[in-house]
Amino acid sequence: MTPDIDERFDVVIVGSGPGGGTMAWKLAQTGKRVLLVERGDYLKRERENWDTRAVFVEGRYQVDETWSSASGETFKPGLHYFVGGNSKVYGAVLLRLREEDFGEIRHSGGVSPEWPVKYDTFEPYYQAAEELFEVRGSRGEDPTEPRSPRPYKHGPIAHEPRIEALAESWRKEGLHPFHLPMGGLIDQDETGAATPQSKLLRCDPFDGYPSLTNGKADSQIICVDPALAAHPNLTLLKNAYVDRLITDPAGRVVTGLETVVEGRRHQIRGDIVVVACGALSSALLFLRSASDAHPSGLANRSGQVGRNYMRHNNATVLAISRTPNPTEFQKTLGLNDFYHGHDRSPANPHAFPLGHIQMVGKSDGTQIEAEGLPEMLHFLPKQPFDWIARHSIDFWLTSEDLPIPDNRIHYRDGQVHLDLTPTNMKAHELLRETLRQICDKGDIHPHLVDQKLYLGKNTPIGGTAHQAGTLRLGENPETSVLDLDCRPHGIDNLYVTDASFFPSIGAVNPTLTIIANALRVADHIAERL
Repeated sequence: MTPDIDERFDVVIVGSGPGGGTMAWKLAQTGKRVLLVERGDYLKRERENWDTRAVFVEGRYQVDETWSSASGETFKPGLHYFVGGNSKVYGAVLLRLREEDFGEIRHSGGVSPEWPVKYDTFEPYYQAAEELFEVRGSRGEDPTEPRSPRPYKHGPIAHEPRIEALAESWRKEGLHPFHLPMGGLIDQDETGAATPQSKLLRCDPFDGYPSLTNGKADSQIICVDPALAAHPNLTLLKNAYVDRLITDPAGRVVTGLETVVEGRRHQIRGDIVVVACGALSSALLFLRSASDAHPSGLANRSGQVGRNYMRHNNATVLAISRTPNPTEFQKTLGLNDFYHGHDRSPANPHAFPLGHIQMVGKSDGTQIEAEGLPEMLHFLPKQPFDWIARHSIDFWLTSEDLPIPDNRIHYRDGQVHLDLTPTNMKAHELLRETLRQICDKGDIHPHLVDQKLYLGKNTPIGGTAHQAGTLRLGENPETSVLDLDCRPHGIDNLYVTDASFFPSIGAVNPTLTIIANALRVADHIAERL
């Protein structure tokens, strides 16, 4: 049943991922009439949620769209239109940006710009975000961890034996492995050890899969559904595509949202509008909203809408050992000793930042085949994919990519184009080499076919999981799109609360910063209401 969308709402929120869902949860508590608009429907809980072929080969939950790159390559973007947005399939690692990430950082490939809003402003919202999304972790293990006056509400998820052995080997090398802060609805005893009920989260298919048990702390489970149940003033409109934002003739106030519902066009009205479609889709919405007052796209006086796209330099690396790795829930371990370029590696003589290492969800043979590793199998000509999966220890490496104007999303001839030239790749390559060195020293991966074997690939252009930066935050309207309250320069009643606002992206998962910023902006909006 479609809600009555011809009435006027106090707040209309577009997008129900971490930025929009958190905003809806917070503003529903004001008692004001809030409409949450979602392009998709609820993701169906079905056996295919945990079917590797359905998820990774067939792309069952991925959007059916074709985009183009600057080189003319066509690809299917890694976007998911569901209640909860991309968080329905995210890895639930919820890390704060490091304090240093808010300042200017010099990398091997250039300079990461300073944020005009600093860590001290974000800190209380980070704490609130961790508590809201049931983050489980342990303060004090990670030497790069930013200041926090309080411990995590929940203890960390315990390592399984093989991962604990890896952590111990790294400790012996003088490194500082730590328990990844994870968002999940599980039970643990006072030591942090997993209880039988913890299978809600600690299931084998996890990273990149929907949660069949609803144990993953995603936006739908944590924010949208609880807020709908508790606050009748919050309304959810599903399967609704916001085509463009309409402004008054002067272009200073959003007066309506032209929205397609069941094939019919409606104009939704709200006193305040919040856009949280994800950095790529929000920028496209702004570009589609061109008018006489905004001829190059909404709030595009600076020409920066859609530009400065970032998504990290990411790579999956599989270390193949002779002995099997029986770990089921592998995503519990992180390492940040090389995040700031600590001079621990011969491969990093200049001590510039390298990035972040964490475990990735345990791979299986179908996933390895689907992710494009077969071309490397001349190392293992007689081994099937399932054998490789059983013997692999799986890592996710993240290095900071730098915002440049030519990395952008835009329309050309009515088609979506995503232009991406990699930046700062030297640091990323050295991070991969550093991982090999520390794994070799730990002797976790014995010689196989007379060599140490590491299979891996960088994330292709269609991998948009960490999208950020397309509506950058700044004080100067000539060089930025949003002001410090995440309101487009010159527009009074419009806000953005996805990762579009990031001036830089650091080298850790961006979701917790999205949630924290949504809570920050929600406080500002609540004061207006």
